This record gives sequence, C-alpha cells and structure tokens, in this order.
Amino acid sequence: MAIIRPFKGLRPQEALAAKVAARPYDVLSAAEAKTAAAGNPYAYYHVSKSEIDLPDDTDVHSQPVYDKAAANLQRFIQEGTLLQDTTPHYYIYKLIMDGRAQVGLVCASAITDYNTGIIKKHEFTRPDKELDRINHIKTTRAQTGNVFLAYNDVPELNVIIDHWQQSQSPAYDFTADDGIRHTVWVINDPATVQDITVLFAQKVPCTYIADGHHRAASAALVQREFQEKGMIKSAEDPANFFLTTIFPASQLAILDYNRVVKDLNGLSKAELLSRLDYDFTVEAIGHLPQQPAMLHEFSMYLDHTWYRLVAREGTYTTDPIGILDVTILQQNVLDKLLGIKDQRTDKRIDFVGGIRGLQELVKRVDSGEMQVAFALYPVTIQQLFDIADSGQVMPPKSTWFEPKLRDGLLTHLIA
Repeated sequence: MAIIRPFKGLRPQEALAAKVAARPYDVLSAAEAKTAAAGNPYAYYHVSKSEIDLPDDTDVHSQPVYDKAAANLQRFIQEGTLLQDTTPHYYIYKLIMDGRAQVGLVCASAITDYNTGIIKKHEFTRPDKELDRINHIKTTRAQTGNVFLAYNDVPELNVIIDHWQQSQSPAYDFTADDGIRHTVWVINDPATVQDITVLFAQKVPCTYIADGHHRAASAALVQREFQEKGMIKSAEDPANFFLTTIFPASQLAILDYNRVVKDLNGLSKAELLSRLDYDFTVEAIGHLPQQPAMLHEFSMYLDHTWYRLVAREGTYTTDPIGILDVTILQQNVLDKLLGIKDQRTDKRIDFVGGIRGLQELVKRVDSGEMQVAFALYPVTIQQLFDIADSGQVMPPKSTWFEPKLRDGLLTHLIA
C-alpha cells in the first residue's frame, strides 16, 4: 500500500506566490526561461533554471549552474521570499484550465514505494536527464520539481479534500499568464493529516507516475547515494521521500501528442496514399483541421489537405501496448512506410503536444519544414494504468498532461 508523509513545505509569501510560480523546468529552454523571468527577481526560474543568471555560453549541465541554483535558493530563504512551515503539513493543489478543475494532494511519497513498484512507471528514463536532476538535488539539497502521480479514486479521500477546500481559506489563489488558475490550501490539522496518511496506507494499493519519471528516478538515486554514505539517519529522513502531487484518476485528462515528419521517405503523395490503403481506410476531409474522434482514428495533413485514416482490423493487437494508437502509427506508417525505426533518435520526426492545437501541425507542414503531420486520439488514463500494471513501457511521446503544476509553490528540503 502507498506510503505518504506530510512535510515542512518551503513556500512563498502569499503576496509573492504568483511572482515566484514558474513553469516546470523541463518544458522551456534557457532562453525562454530568461525571457519569462525578465524583471522578476522572485521568479523560481532563478532556482530551477539558474543558467539564466550566468553567461549565455555556460554549459547548462555544469557545476556552476547547480551552485548558482543553491545560492539563489538560499537567497530566497534569507530574504524571506520563501518561508518553511514549522510543522509537517499536507497541501491541496487545485488547477482550473478552460473551466475544468483537477485537485491533487501534495505530499512526500516514499522512495521505497518507487523502488518496489508500488509507484508504477510507464516510461524509460535517460541517464543524462537523470544526472542533471541528481546534481541539482545534491547541490541544492532540495527537490524543486514536483512528480505528478495518479491513483484510482478513493471516495473517503475525496470527501476529506472536498471538505477542506469548502471550509478553509486558500494560502494562494491566482491566475497565471496562460489563463490557468492555481489554488493551494494548507492542511494543518494534525487529525486530518493522520486520517489522510492512514487512508493511503489502507485504501491506495499503488500510484502511477503520470509526469515526472526523471524527477522520481533522480530522487531515488540521490537517496541511494546518501544511504550508502551514511547520510540518512532514520526511516523518516526527508531524503527517503520525494515531492509529489497525487490526483484521482477521474479528474485527469490526457491530451493528444502528435507527430510531424520531414519527408515521405522517397514516396510520392499518390504512392503514400495508395500504400496507406492497405492498413487504413483513407478519406480526404478537406482543408479544415479535424481532430480524431475515437481510438484507432488518425488525422493526416499532407499537401494542404486533411485525411481521415481509420486502422483496419488486423493492424493491431489487443495487448496493452499493441492496442495503442501510437503503436499502430509507428508499426504501420512511421516504420513500414516512412522508414522511421526509432522515434527517440530519428531526426526526421518531431512531436507536437496537443496543447498547441492542430494549427501548429498545419504551420509546420505549410512552412516547408515538415512534409506530413499525423494527429492522434489521446491515450486514456486507463490505458496508461494497464500498461504500468503490466510492467511494460509506453512508446515515446505518448502522453501530454495539462494543466501542469507550477514549480516554486512548494519545495521539499532534504537536508
């Protein structure tokens, strides 16, 4: 069963919360972070993307970057921009995007759960990305990035979290420049904290990583190093846990994650359409973008025209991986026709998150940068759970979660 703990959150003064809050470190470049932080000395990018405070030619994975992050974090603490709670709390984090709300519990999740598979994964991690976060955590002695977890709904937990929102005033409530509203409550009643801890231990057999595989893996590797060096003194040591926000599955939505390809692998437009007809029904649908309406349906944009592709029976299997639309597209189009064997490494393919809309696909193709685009029906949360339960991993770039948690509203100190 899931082990979670309250923690002494390091968080901004109420008046500075909107200024501190920053997009996740891994969704924007150093240049974009520098622009976002311009004129704002409180922006958490000074911690999460501290290269913005160093010369432009600085290696973003060099030790001076991590040292600067640690120095900036300490400056925020010393100046009172960030204050640490004196006793451990849970926190409620509510996000509203386009009228849809999702409410998560911010807590410290046990690294033992990650190591033993109670926290389930669905992606591979890359050693270089792990090393970046390892060095950041070790140097700052803080987990500054939140891991987004999901779990099957537990009605008793929903009741507690709903009641706290309705009966207590939030610590923070603001709308960011992208229109997403962020509201945070502090659960500071010891009895309620204990009830939540016990309910997770009794009612939640596992949780699933939705977003943040590298952050979770890095926290686990730092914990192992600290343990080997004798730096962890008790089972409740903060380094034995990592910063998570856990959402009930019923509230989550996964957006589509689409593909654009530079060329047709030597095929003409007519040849591609003809060969697609072996594995799909192919229908031209005009010049206006049209989102796929169901599983196994794809939209393709080629030469200023949109096409509907529907996978024929026999082009996919019913196992958790084989039934995914990203698998169907990879096996029957990207590999079979366009010669793309590995989406992770092939430079001819790029990925466009659904948050950007289908017009972004049109733009990329009409500009001449790409020649063809494919829009996919989103993976369902149940498909993600099924794959994680089976111990398998999803194909690359399968899921895009929105809205995203903001960095800086809650930091977990491990020393």
